[in-house]
Amino acid sequence: MSGLSQHPLVSKAEEVADEVLRRTKTILPTLARLCLISTFLEDGIRMYFQWNEQREYMDISWGCGKFLATMFVIINLFGQLGGCFMVLLRWKVDIACALLFGIVCMQTVAYSILWDLQFLFRNLALIGALLLVLAESRQEGKSLFAGVPTLGDNKPKSYLQLTGRILLVFMFATLLRMEFSFMQILQNVVGSVLMLLVTVGYKTKLSALILVVWLSFLNFYLNCWWTIPGYKAMRDFLKYDFFQTLSVVGGLMMVVSLGPGGVSMDEHKKKW
Repeated sequence: MSGLSQHPLVSKAEEVADEVLRRTKTILPTLARLCLISTFLEDGIRMYFQWNEQREYMDISWGCGKFLATMFVIINLFGQLGGCFMVLLRWKVDIACALLFGIVCMQTVAYSILWDLQFLFRNLALIGALLLVLAESRQEGKSLFAGVPTLGDNKPKSYLQLTGRILLVFMFATLLRMEFSFMQILQNVVGSVLMLLVTVGYKTKLSALILVVWLSFLNFYLNCWWTIPGYKAMRDFLKYDFFQTLSVVGGLMMVVSLGPGGVSMDEHKKKW
């Protein structure tokens, strides 16, 4: 690891990453939040425009009757849109994150996502992104009292960041393909290494920034739903994938903005 950190190419890449962070530090947290809540925002709007379809789907799938099916759509509609605006406005962020977390759990059961590993991994990554928003809100709260002595060492925030980082990499795991072409093997190897670095918190900001760029490229290349005619079902599938991936990109941006936190190799190195 020490050899890697001293490599001139890695050092140069870290300088570039630091420069990007300096130039974007005022807008990066807001952009991260906007990307992160995009999948909830899109799904909430879809609940409004597909009110009858969603209600009928729940009624047919679960045989729960019109009333419960309608309540499901209402909770998804107002819960997601309300949570999104609360996160963007930085108002009661802990309540907003709990609300969106509840929506993710409810949809996981309602749409039988538990039995589909790819969708389950993406929902876990979404939860990880929400934990990072929660960690950021706690950091903002502490900054209001900068210079005031505190008794704690902010361990809860550090563990939130650690759990968020671990869950985020589930999204990249869904992009791994068991194909034996050179480019696919290269993508799998490089992606896995970056996932590992983000998880353990080593060269965290650089690794997360590379993942942001790479995942954004793959998202716009693979999930270009706007090129599909509106009457085709594939458009909805690609749109779902696009906004879920965009939310995890927002989570990775949050990692770039916040850093790895106290439970990480980067932080441990400072104490050597």
